[in-house]
Amino acid sequence: MELIQAHGVAMTEFDRRVRQVAPDQWSLGTPCREWSVRDLVGHLVHEQLWAPELLAGCTVQQVGDRFDHDNLGDDPLVSWVVAAASAREAWLEPAALTKTVSVSSGEIPAEEYCWQMTTDLAVHAWDLARSIGADERIDPALASAVLRYVEANAEEWSGSPLFDSPVPVADDADDQTRLIGLLGRKP
Repeated sequence: MELIQAHGVAMTEFDRRVRQVAPDQWSLGTPCREWSVRDLVGHLVHEQLWAPELLAGCTVQQVGDRFDHDNLGDDPLVSWVVAAASAREAWLEPAALTKTVSVSSGEIPAEEYCWQMTTDLAVHAWDLARSIGADERIDPALASAVLRYVEANAEEWSGSPLFDSPVPVADDADDQTRLIGLLGRKP
C-alpha cells in the first residue's frame, strides 16, 4: 500500500470510530492510560491541525502555542472533521511527500512525518474502537503497511515514552495483532 493511500485509509478508520462515539462515552478510559476518549480524539485533532502548517513550511516556533488548548470545543466530531479535512488536503498536495518539515525534534522528511501520522491514526483507531466497544478490525493492508514501518523503527523507539513495552503475541498472529502488541497494547 502506497503511503498516501495508507494515510487516507488510516484517517478513514479513525473517522469511522469518532463518528460512533456516543455522548456518554467521551469520558471513558482508553488503552492510553492517561487519556479519556475525549483526550484521545483531542490528541488526533491537535496533530491534524499541525500538519497543514508544517507542510506549508512553518516551523514549530512559528506555529507556537496556537493549538495548545482544547481544540474540541463543544462539538468534538465537528472539530475532528474540520481538522482532518484540512490535514488530508495538505497531504494530497502534489509535492507534499518530497518536502522537509520542522517538528519538535528537528527537521525530518515529510514522508517520515506522514508515516508517523499514519501510524498514530491507525493505532488510535484501534484504541478508540476498544474504548467505545466498536469493531476493532482495521483494514488488513493498512495494518500490514504500518506494521512494516513500526518494525523498521522498533529498535530506535525502544524505551521511548511514546509507547509501552511490546506485549507478546502468538507467533502466528495476524499483522494487526502483531502491530497492536508491538506498540504495547493488549490485543
